[in-house]
Order: sequence, then C-alpha cells, then structure tokens
Amino acid sequence: MSKQDVNSGERPCCVAIVLDARFFRALCDPNRIALLNRLAACGRPCCVSELAQCCPTDFSVTSRHLACLREAGILDAEKCGKEVRYTVRFDQLIRRLRTMADAIEACCPPVRDTIKENADDDAP
Repeated sequence: MSKQDVNSGERPCCVAIVLDARFFRALCDPNRIALLNRLAACGRPCCVSELAQCCPTDFSVTSRHLACLREAGILDAEKCGKEVRYTVRFDQLIRRLRTMADAIEACCPPVRDTIKENADDDAP
C-alpha cells in the first residue's frame, strides 16, 4: 500500500492486494515463458542443461531465469547430486491466477455491465 493510499484514507482496491509484482515479473520475459512451456511439455522434472536448449541464452542466464521463476513460486527445485531438477507448480500457478481473476471480477465489474446499468438508469 502506498503512502498516498494511507494518507487519503481510501481503501485499496482488492485487486491490488492479490497482485504480486514478482509473479508478473517472472512471467514477462519471453525466455522464461519458453522455459516454462518446455518444462510443462516435458511433464517431468528437468535439469538446467535440458531446459537450456529452448533459449538462445547462456547456461548461466538460463539458470537465473529458472531461479526467478522459482522465487516467484512458479517452479519447484530439487537438488539431485550436482544437478537441480525443476518442476512446474501447477497447483500454485492455478491457485494464484484464479485468486487474481476472482479478485478482479469481484472488485471491477465488466465495462459492458456498467454501460448497460447506466443505460437502464436513463430509460423513462
């Protein structure tokens, strides 16, 4: 919540409460999306070297992309010897997206409904 919200006495929109910048930051990079798609398509835990093939980036950059997705709660990482195997946390991904969608729906009515309600108010 910003200082302005506190000082104005306004209650923050419920959508602002469920939006997570780290989550969206993790999903805004095309290479991270490619890694997520590759991992989801594999359907099993994969190591960095397997996943790195889908991105035109250095191995270390791929590893940082995976760390960003893990820190955002999108991936799980399990160390197996010298390798780290990543899996998509589908349950968490679904829960977070559904929570955001529900908050938006509850807080921000669709524009077409608002227009229709205003038109009904103008009717004789």
